[in-house]
Amino acid sequence: MELIAPAGSLAALKAALKSGADAVYLGLKNATNARNFAGLNFSEADIRSGVELAHSQGKKVLFAINTFPQAGRSAEWRAAVDAAARLDADAVILADPGLMAYACDRHPDLRLHLSVQGSATHVDAIELMREQFNIQRAVLPRVLTLTEIEKLIRQTTVEIEVFGFGSLCVMAEGRCLLSSFATGDSPNNKGVCSPAHAVRWEEREQIMDARLNGILIDRYAAGESASYPTLCKGRFDVEGDIDYVLEEPTSLNAVPMLPRLVEMGVAALKVEGRQRSPRYVEEVIKVLRKALDAAEANPQRYAAKPEWLSALARHAEGTQVTQGALERSWK
Repeated sequence: MELIAPAGSLAALKAALKSGADAVYLGLKNATNARNFAGLNFSEADIRSGVELAHSQGKKVLFAINTFPQAGRSAEWRAAVDAAARLDADAVILADPGLMAYACDRHPDLRLHLSVQGSATHVDAIELMREQFNIQRAVLPRVLTLTEIEKLIRQTTVEIEVFGFGSLCVMAEGRCLLSSFATGDSPNNKGVCSPAHAVRWEEREQIMDARLNGILIDRYAAGESASYPTLCKGRFDVEGDIDYVLEEPTSLNAVPMLPRLVEMGVAALKVEGRQRSPRYVEEVIKVLRKALDAAEANPQRYAAKPEWLSALARHAEGTQVTQGALERSWK
């Protein structure tokens, strides 16, 4: 099973390779990238350097072009596909079928992966993309159980990639319109759930308000840890009860179930976090490398070590972890 690391910068890419990642995924500094944060991501020169470094170590670089082209601007997205081919990317991660068609016609040897933003949660969706565009891998949204993933793997020849660690989203990726509702921009067309231009922090009398396009998303007391404001993870007053209404900040951690994922035939384990620091990438990938090696070497005797779980918990959003939809004890 490949271990796929996020790279929001050249420093993060180097940290990922050093820590044991088999591949990294990255994107350009523009709207073709669903993690289009200011100060992050890659110029073509940096991608060229990263690809050379990765290939010198026998590692891979996956090029994320995972937003949807906007009307009248399709040339920008097509140029990104051309850049991926020109820069010798090992695969391109795409969500939009029109871009897949362009990649197939213009660069027939370019390996295509279906992005999690494509929202393929069942075999018919994956097989359609295989038949039409010869996709080689699909990244699954984080809404499926282990049983559902295992069934899907048996039904398709397309490689399956799942998320193993990182910030968890309650939505089926690629279908969320909350940012659009609040700001007019969405991850599907601009990259990032909360565009920086709409984010405001307001401090007064030992209290800090976090706002998204003027909407109060959260309110923090003095000394309380504050997270980047996203609408789905805000605290709201509902009939006098102030709490997380849609989703409490938490991170997915699949380390305890790695032997099952290996046995099922999952092709790759992905870590979320291109917006996170190189230190996050280094420490999370080091732990997952050890855990994955142990799970593959002796699955029957595998157990997630407390120090692994402790190390990962320090990097969890909201400082808590869950196995999310992967394991539903009530179902």
